[in-house]
Amino acid sequence: MTTAGGGDAEPADATAPCAPAAGARQGQGAGRSVLVIEDEPNIIEAIRFILHRDGWAVTTHGDGGDAMAQVESLRPDVVILDMMLPGRSGLDILREMRAEAAFARTPVIVLTAKGQAAEREEARRSGASVFMAKPFGNAELLAAVRQLAGA
Repeated sequence: MTTAGGGDAEPADATAPCAPAAGARQGQGAGRSVLVIEDEPNIIEAIRFILHRDGWAVTTHGDGGDAMAQVESLRPDVVILDMMLPGRSGLDILREMRAEAAFARTPVIVLTAKGQAAEREEARRSGASVFMAKPFGNAELLAAVRQLAGA
C-alpha cells in the first residue's frame, strides 16, 4: 500500500503513536489516546485516519502475542481490539485486561469479521464495552470511541 505522497504505508505493527499533525484540527479526541490492536493494514489505516482527524493520538499493534505488554506500557484511554489476531486471540487479551485491576474498566471496542450472535455474546461475557462487526461505519466507530472516552 502506498500513501498519497507515494511512500510506503507504516507496517501493521507501528508502535509509535500517531499524534495529530501540527495545525491539525483539534477534535474531541485532543489529548486522548487509542491503542488499535489489529493485524489488517487497510483497517489499521482507516481507523488511524478517522481518529487522527478527530485529534486522537493513535498507536497500533498487530500481534496478539505481546499485545498485553502494549496495553500495560501505553495505558490508553480506549482500546480497539480485533478478535482474530496472530499469536493470541483478542478475547484472551480482553479477558486478561478485565482480570487486571488497572485495566478492568478500560473501554474496549471489539472488532470482528464474524458478527453472529454467538460471537457477540462471547465478547460481551468477556467484558467488551462495544462490539462492532466488520465492515464498520466510520461515523459509528468515531461515535463509539468518543462515547467510551467521555469525549
